[in-house]
Amino acid sequence: MTTVNTSNSLTGALGAAAGSSNSFAAETEDRFLTLLVTQLKNQDPLNPMENAELTSQLAQLSTVNGITQLNNTLLALSGQMDISQSLQATSLIGKEVLVPGDKIAVGNGVVTPLGVDVVSPAANVTVSIVDGAGVPVRKIDLGAQPVGVTSVPWDGKNDLGEVVPDGAYRLVVAAKDAEGASLTAGALTWGKVNSVAYGADGMKMDLGLAGSFGLFDIRKVL
Repeated sequence: MTTVNTSNSLTGALGAAAGSSNSFAAETEDRFLTLLVTQLKNQDPLNPMENAELTSQLAQLSTVNGITQLNNTLLALSGQMDISQSLQATSLIGKEVLVPGDKIAVGNGVVTPLGVDVVSPAANVTVSIVDGAGVPVRKIDLGAQPVGVTSVPWDGKNDLGEVVPDGAYRLVVAAKDAEGASLTAGALTWGKVNSVAYGADGMKMDLGLAGSFGLFDIRKVL
């Protein structure tokens, strides 16, 4: 089980980016002052630059510097958030989580945990367990459910009380309000965090057969 060390790389990238931004700002200021001095030296003595015009150009320089400083501040904050997220993600290695997905595995009488993510209060939520051929083997009525994550208690048996064969199954969720209208509710699948890595698309967790997920995909830590 390995973990990618993201803190040093993020800090280094942050420092390099900030240094590049500061260098660009210094170069811009030097060019501006050079042009301003040249303009003052070569202005028409009979029609010199007015104070308002000079003040306006100096204000433009101040605005450029202000924007650069703001960009540096935002860059620093973004980098700190990335580092914080990286440390938070590494603490999840070895933990079991529920993430969006409908996969269920049954093996030796053991069923991987499963759940439902209810987006709005539901008067009735039902789930169906279907086999690899799409045939329903078990229907479970969860009744009324509030907003949030609800674990689904499946014992690995079909509607006749028989233990289902080992293999892969899927979870299908149906939620309705008091008037019988359909509501949004998502199926949640189980995974164990094997490792984390920071790439171009952000922090990703390797959950084995469940796939790769972002930190904000976690709905519940078991």
